[in-house]
Amino acid sequence: MDNLFNSWLVEEPIASKGIYDKAHPENSLSAFGKAIDCGYPIALNVQMIADGTIVVFDDDSLSRLTDNDGYLKFLNKSDLDLLHLSGSKEKIPTLQEALNFIDGRVPVLIEIKNLDKVGNFEKGVIEILKEYKGEVAVASLNPYVLEYFYKHAPNILRGQISGYFCGQKLPHFKKYGLKRMIFNKKVSRPHFICYEASRLPNRFVKKYKTLPLLAWTVKSQSEYVKVVKYCDNVIFEHFEPII
Repeated sequence: MDNLFNSWLVEEPIASKGIYDKAHPENSLSAFGKAIDCGYPIALNVQMIADGTIVVFDDDSLSRLTDNDGYLKFLNKSDLDLLHLSGSKEKIPTLQEALNFIDGRVPVLIEIKNLDKVGNFEKGVIEILKEYKGEVAVASLNPYVLEYFYKHAPNILRGQISGYFCGQKLPHFKKYGLKRMIFNKKVSRPHFICYEASRLPNRFVKKYKTLPLLAWTVKSQSEYVKVVKYCDNVIFEHFEPII
């Protein structure tokens, strides 16, 4: 890989789920369009639903972002036409639809949300990315997701999502390992690190200073000013950083 300290990963702040508001729901094509208009790279979240379709959606439950109850993982692709995001006319996009829309106009950071068995989900993402011509990277808090990419698509940039994850439903041993990034060297082998912004700086990150460091998720200008001195770039939402 070329020097990633000179790459798109550190050039412009990265818009988490696009630039979204009430009229442009998070992880929607219109929110991605607003980010593109502003020239921001986009960070989006993907999950695999029941029939193997990979969709752009952050939550496990449908209730916060749609008018429906239930869980995303039980949907089939045909169900997507029946759901609308946050009272809008927008639908949950598939990863393929999102990439077709973005079309290389800005770089894309794809967070793969998979805490279960690794394989089919990751293979599906790789197959989609084979045809994509734009700049792209993947990230996950699951080091075994990144290990799969290391083995099967080593040229796709990989980012290890790390942090303290206080208050999140993760087993203690996973929180311990992600906080200290003990899986980085032999499992995930990341090209860059995404670390919880509220926990920077810390001694664990200092050990990986040879890799670009992205702070997630920065939610205000004051937080940006506080954390930017300790990282190479930020993933932001709810505001636009004044650099």
